[in-house]
Amino acid sequence: MIRSFHRWPGLLALVLVSLLALSGAALSVFPAAERIAAPQAEAGLTVASLVGRVQAVYPGVEQIRRSPSGRITAYWFDQGTPGAAVIDPATGQGVASADPNKTERWLTKLHRSLFLGDGGRIAMAAGAAAMLALSISGAALVARRVGGWRHWFTSLRGPIAGRLHVEVARVAVIGLVLSSITALWMTASTFDLLPDGSALPALPANISGQTGAVPDKMTTLRQTPVTDLRELSFPYPGDATDVFTLKTDRGTGYLDQGTGALLAWADLTGWARLSETIYMLHTGQGAAVLGLVLGVMALGVPVMGVSGFLIWLAGRRGRPRIRGNQAAARAQTILLVGSEGGSTWGFAATLHAALTEAGQSVHVGPMSGFAPARYQNADRIIVLAATYGDGDAPASGKGFLDRLRATEQARDIPLAVLGFGDRSFPAYCAFAETVAAETKAKGWPELLPLDTVDRQSPQDFARWGRALGAVLGVDLELSHRPVLPVTQRLTLVSRRDYGAEVQAPTAILRFAMPRVTFWQRLTGAGFSRFKAGDLIGVLPEGSTVPRFYSLATGHRDGSIEIVVKKHSGGLCSGQLMALEPGDSVTAFLRRNPGFRPGRGRAPLILIGAGTGIGPLAGFVRGNARKRPVHLFFGMRHHDSDFFYEEEMPVWKGEGRLTRLVTAVSRGARPHYVQDALRRDAAEVSRLIRGGARVMVCGGRDMATGVADTMAEILAPCGLSPAVLKAEGRYVEDVY
Repeated sequence: MIRSFHRWPGLLALVLVSLLALSGAALSVFPAAERIAAPQAEAGLTVASLVGRVQAVYPGVEQIRRSPSGRITAYWFDQGTPGAAVIDPATGQGVASADPNKTERWLTKLHRSLFLGDGGRIAMAAGAAAMLALSISGAALVARRVGGWRHWFTSLRGPIAGRLHVEVARVAVIGLVLSSITALWMTASTFDLLPDGSALPALPANISGQTGAVPDKMTTLRQTPVTDLRELSFPYPGDATDVFTLKTDRGTGYLDQGTGALLAWADLTGWARLSETIYMLHTGQGAAVLGLVLGVMALGVPVMGVSGFLIWLAGRRGRPRIRGNQAAARAQTILLVGSEGGSTWGFAATLHAALTEAGQSVHVGPMSGFAPARYQNADRIIVLAATYGDGDAPASGKGFLDRLRATEQARDIPLAVLGFGDRSFPAYCAFAETVAAETKAKGWPELLPLDTVDRQSPQDFARWGRALGAVLGVDLELSHRPVLPVTQRLTLVSRRDYGAEVQAPTAILRFAMPRVTFWQRLTGAGFSRFKAGDLIGVLPEGSTVPRFYSLATGHRDGSIEIVVKKHSGGLCSGQLMALEPGDSVTAFLRRNPGFRPGRGRAPLILIGAGTGIGPLAGFVRGNARKRPVHLFFGMRHHDSDFFYEEEMPVWKGEGRLTRLVTAVSRGARPHYVQDALRRDAAEVSRLIRGGARVMVCGGRDMATGVADTMAEILAPCGLSPAVLKAEGRYVEDVY
């Protein structure tokens, strides 16, 4: 519900809200510029002294105004001709034109009314209301994504559009809420929907009827500092019944033009002070720094608009359209989905369709939206949970466990958990296992024991579906066809072969960049943008299940490169190893933002073995900033398995690679990459204590051995791989 409330106002009002924000950001510059340019009154200068200086230069002065920026403007008549100027309070001389800045005036009209009068004001007010709705709903979504308000600034992962959207929102949301509320207040005031609140004193009857008092001798003006002045209006020449009108930060008063006496005074009301504060907060007049800060925050609106649009597009591509999705409050079956790349949503759509056909009322939503209080009609809850990385929650499952733990007691609704993963990874369905354990500990009844689906297997899913059908008393056949991303043909341009002489054929395969459309470049789809460490999913002939390989190049390198070892009976690896230049394969890109070196200057410790060198070599190749990189590479045979041997000296010479340490496991003195780490334990410990980031890529057994070795090395200094992982300084890509 919150997501829809956030999405549609954003999409519909994108142009209007962006125009409102950009014009407001531009206007925020003017109060600061005025504050810098305007001559400021010296400390202790009184209104009386200022009037004396101005009258000496402009005898026909009729009004003196001081803006919140400190700029003083005088207005006069000289032989019937009006004049106005910005005044230097030190001399009373005019130093600049008082005419409004044309650019500022144009932007103000655009910002307030789109040059359309009252109709335009109403439209811009609608834009402010949309911005307020987006800010509040967006804040709720951010809190849901990061697992609660306490984790507001926790680190993020996922596609760059999503991370950028949230990062900007987390910083800008307070300013946007403030700007929206103040804009709506000012619009309501413009249309007299709020009380005026101003209080003017009644004109007294005890006016002396005299003239000729010298303003710089009047007691009230001599006691009023210029810094408190807002406006001083002089009496009309020749009218003995007129008075001086003095407006200050405290209120408004009348002075007798004959005696100089204060005739009447009215303090500013609380309502007037509130209105002025709101005006100051919205315009920056009187708070130039705050205005600039709010202006910078407003610049985040178009950034969030574009990134939000890209997120919406990605969502349409990544999630199937689920027809007949019931509201959570009316549904008998609640399906909660935890997905990172979008494939689990496809299984949810298949299950939704089958249950609906069996007569069930079904609601599908993200695990992050878990809200037991809304499931008023639910007979069961089914959780479809993928696992991200080392047992972490996937993108749409973020915050589920926090919400579960926050519930006071379990509802009497049976619950089943189905995990999705890849058995070749060490943390296979670890998040689903955690969810099942937590729900059981919390007291939720078990609908079905925890089960798993390996590598998006339709057979595993169908088997579990039959078990679910038996519990529900319906014939449930789940025939799922995985919905794959849009694929492209990749043509092989070159290959380098290794390992044939030791019966471990391996190759570095380089494919040409496929054609990228303008729309793909604009949205980041397809192979328009990728980095070393991202994945390509290759669809082998005769199979719909993709196999994933880590990229050794980024899009700036102009090619797509992977390292492939032929496995006995391996369908995909066998087909890839049989390719010759000119042949092609069907593939798609899957980003892997959790396995990136980051932008900092801290040293990198890269640890890999065998084909795990692929993305690590890509990181070294892309190290144009010459960040310190220490590469530990394990191989079986130096002569047959030293991948990228030719490039290593070149990269060292260019400063992209600081140090290379190799470990040969089948040589005269066999040792593994773990042994190389132990041998360099002191240097490894020094680097990590200095902030180094560790990246491990390769087989599961190798990664486990490396983690154990690193635990030994780091124990004396009170660190461990677990601590580094929590800090985001130890990441793995294992298979």
